[in-house]
Amino acid sequence: MSIAPHGGALIRKFIPESALSEALAEAESLPSITLSAWSASDLDLIAIGGFSPLTGFLGSKDYHSVVKEMRLANGLVWPIPITLPVDREEANRLKEGQTVALRGPDGQLLGRLHLTEKYTYDKEAEAQAVYRTTDPAHPGVARLLSQGDVLLAGEVEAFRRPPQAFPELPDDPAATRQLFAERGWRRVVAFQTRNPVHRAHEYIQKAALEITDGLFLQPLVGITKGDDIPADVRVRSYRVLLERYFPADRVILGAYPAAMRYAGPREAILHALVRKNYGCTHFIVGRDHAGVGNYYGTYDAQRIFDEFEPAELGITPLFFEHTFYCTTCGGMASSKTCPHPRESHVTLSGTRVREMLRAGQVPPPEFTRPEVAEVLIEALAVRAGD
Repeated sequence: MSIAPHGGALIRKFIPESALSEALAEAESLPSITLSAWSASDLDLIAIGGFSPLTGFLGSKDYHSVVKEMRLANGLVWPIPITLPVDREEANRLKEGQTVALRGPDGQLLGRLHLTEKYTYDKEAEAQAVYRTTDPAHPGVARLLSQGDVLLAGEVEAFRRPPQAFPELPDDPAATRQLFAERGWRRVVAFQTRNPVHRAHEYIQKAALEITDGLFLQPLVGITKGDDIPADVRVRSYRVLLERYFPADRVILGAYPAAMRYAGPREAILHALVRKNYGCTHFIVGRDHAGVGNYYGTYDAQRIFDEFEPAELGITPLFFEHTFYCTTCGGMASSKTCPHPRESHVTLSGTRVREMLRAGQVPPPEFTRPEVAEVLIEALAVRAGD
């Protein structure tokens, strides 16, 4: 029996195929708005059920409850507001009660919104609550401060999904649940990543595999910071790693078609709930999960789980310390298992690793698999030559 989605039911918000042609024709005459890539991604996650139990963009009552309490107005845990911002001019031409066509950044009709509410909000209050800072240097805060001043609320229905960067990778909760069932996996651990997988990640993934039936490696492939490794490069590195160092029957590589919010602790909760919707029973929370810069404490993303009863979340978090290769132990370890001084630990900063890769230097094998490094070096060299 698979784990229940958050809220009890997996949401699907698509126009039935039998009614699609008529709905698309009708949408051409509706007032419309063009979504940002960010909002198109949110619409997609609502439609496929990744954001279950949400059926649309939040109204003011749910919005304020989520910002202040990390819960929807009905009390269900939800840590980050999923909203549809527009500028005042655009909001003024729309009326509550209307049906509004939703177009992607390329102009393609993606769905429709049954507009129930338009409301303003306090951006700085949201930034402080969700991101724990109002510093515009924070990428999530910068996006929030630059978006429209009015939020549109209402249920949505999707006509189609936006173009998927990796159509060969499962990214729909209904599909992953089916895959897990076909493999007979009852205990599935998810790993969220927006970076290449190095030896420390590999270590904690394999440790989690010891107590579960399968690993769902689900990298975020939506919008990230400009200096993050591009998704196509990361996916190639994941394929190499999984093919050579993991048992094929115990790992599934998927995709998470979401935008990265860099909201640290709150985003760790969101990532856990979303993975429950995808059918996972366990979720790995490592050091500085979903963090950026120095805005969050090293283990704040783990401590926030203590603010909720386990049954409220419905998925088991697995907490791991910072791990490393210890030359004295002769293997991967953490401060929980290794008694040796730092001089024995092979650790590299992300900055130093990027410098080495750009210079064509392979980081030590105790830090990253050579095959993964080769993929990254080749990709960085190609991009440098563009």
